[in-house]
Amino acid sequence: MQPADVMEELLQIAEAANIEVRSTRSGGPGEADAAAASGVCRVQGRVWIVLSHADPVDVQLDVLAAALRDHAREEVERRFLPPAVRELLGA
Repeated sequence: MQPADVMEELLQIAEAANIEVRSTRSGGPGEADAAAASGVCRVQGRVWIVLSHADPVDVQLDVLAAALRDHAREEVERRFLPPAVRELLGA
């Protein structure tokens, strides 16, 4: 399974779990988000996952998977997941 396919599966889980996923734009020199890192936060009580284009895809996948393990366990457990996705989620 290609990383883009795994990412799509994880994004679908996040959407179903009502988790907001945002991506930073690729910033040029001096732009505010150029040094942004992927991570998880809460905004007005909702879980948000921020994926930075500055991070490699494997880092983005790890951040997304960790957030889903922590905040969308029920959604992960009730879905059929391809083996590569299930392995990444540790489910």
